[in-house]
Amino acid sequence: MSDQTNFDVCYDLKSAKLPYLAGRMLNVFVRLVESPLKNLLIPSLLKSAGVGWFRKQHVSESPRMLPIHSGQSAIDNTAKFEFKDLPKINRVTASPGFRYVSISDYANAYERGVKNPENVVTGILDLIDSDKLLNAFIAVNRDDVLKQARESTKRIQNGQALSILDGVPVAVKDEVDMIPYPTTGGTAFLGREVAKSDSTVVARLRSAGAVLIGKTNMHEIGIGVTGLNPIHGTPRNPYNTNRHSGGSSSGSGVAVSAGLCPLAVGADGGGSIRIPASFCGVVGLKPTFGRVSEHGALDLCWSLAHLGPIGASVADVAIGYAHMSGYDDKDPLTGYQPAPQLTAWNKDDIRGLKIGIFRPWFRHASESVVDSCESMLSTIEESGGKIIDISIPDLELARVAHTITIAGEMAQSLGHTYADHHKEHSADVRINLALARALSSLDYIKAQRTRHRMINHLNDVFKSVDVIVTPTTGITAPGINSKALKYGESDLTTLFEIMRFAPLANLTGLPAISFPVGYDPDGLPVGMQAIAPAWQEAILLQLAYFVEGKVERKKPDVFFRQIET
Repeated sequence: MSDQTNFDVCYDLKSAKLPYLAGRMLNVFVRLVESPLKNLLIPSLLKSAGVGWFRKQHVSESPRMLPIHSGQSAIDNTAKFEFKDLPKINRVTASPGFRYVSISDYANAYERGVKNPENVVTGILDLIDSDKLLNAFIAVNRDDVLKQARESTKRIQNGQALSILDGVPVAVKDEVDMIPYPTTGGTAFLGREVAKSDSTVVARLRSAGAVLIGKTNMHEIGIGVTGLNPIHGTPRNPYNTNRHSGGSSSGSGVAVSAGLCPLAVGADGGGSIRIPASFCGVVGLKPTFGRVSEHGALDLCWSLAHLGPIGASVADVAIGYAHMSGYDDKDPLTGYQPAPQLTAWNKDDIRGLKIGIFRPWFRHASESVVDSCESMLSTIEESGGKIIDISIPDLELARVAHTITIAGEMAQSLGHTYADHHKEHSADVRINLALARALSSLDYIKAQRTRHRMINHLNDVFKSVDVIVTPTTGITAPGINSKALKYGESDLTTLFEIMRFAPLANLTGLPAISFPVGYDPDGLPVGMQAIAPAWQEAILLQLAYFVEGKVERKKPDVFFRQIET
């Protein structure tokens, strides 16, 4: 390995020790922040978040309002995946250990007639009804789900399965529209009426025959990364129900990890697919910006938002991605890129793959996270992958730019409800929105100039490497504080540790994946993240597929097996 001196110089992210608030103290604080005294409190809070420092920085690049990586429309917007090339059976890894039930396991069981969608889904619904601990779902319409399952069973028995997904249970985050449910965004007041139509992602999964089993829980309006939700109940991590599941796609991560489904829809504005995938020991892919249509998703953070799959295995994520992605005339942003492809995604060979590591960033995590990730790096190198030291300047600038962008866009998107409904949010969300409303247009524009700079930085890095690899999170799943369950919590110290690695891919719009690489001494999963150039999801899947064959996975404490493998 090369001398690290030059690489360390530009690393500027730092851990923080900030006050923790929950319970009565949090309620007192939120009232102060929303009172006339806010003008005394908010400047100090913005300073602690890095905004004061950010305002003093000079950024010369022009604003990049959207992270679009092509200046021309796709040559062929109608190109389709060859679904016959997707796996009929998952590889059984050479290593011993726990094996999740995959999409292909469902398809094989249905094909052999040992199970059918109706009896499988009936069992899942009974489990969801009886489970009062995991809190994975916000809403389940039993009659609708059973109707889907009956229709799927008839198709399969008649030899007319629509795809490998026909009859497979799939969960959907309550941030995207799905008939016959409202879309609450994890709040107490949004979604007073049922959706009038399916989002594009849901429509595509439905047309493939997937049985959509319900709307999953989430961190309220997606503005947090633990999954804590005082309104609908806090989802619990299947590996330890006293730990958080990660957010904001918390329920989707829990549903997959607990075996209630092999695939779920997540949404990711700052790590919200990858963080729950990491905490819950499964796989999560945030595709390139615009790769998956946002039509029918809540308008929360337009320039950072991505929909994508959370799956039990890499193959499940590949299948989900193939069905979700591609051009949609209802979302013009899907046209600014070449058609999706999955060439060699399951090639179990990484010889010659150039993997970039910014070591001070990579090692800025807990000891157990670093140990698991560095152990996997050694395995990758021993198997022919090329580890290359890289440098990424301005990571602190990017962190604050992402914070300003997501907070500003969320405050704007909820502006029409703020006056009448802001007190219906949990306390931590109220604080975040109050701070967001104190940001200026100058802050937002400088954040978009920073976006342009970071895209340039990463484009430079990708001249010498194929992927950039980091831990997914700086820590494993944190504990749930019982005092926070009713009103929420403000814990910026933990938030900074969780979010250290994920938001850069949102700001730049680049594809990123999280996949399991081990467990900490308490048995909690550790995730590794890989980031690739725009449109190179296949490379991410290839690396994750290779790693999957090297990791001995462990069974969660809470797991419901639907199909024998």
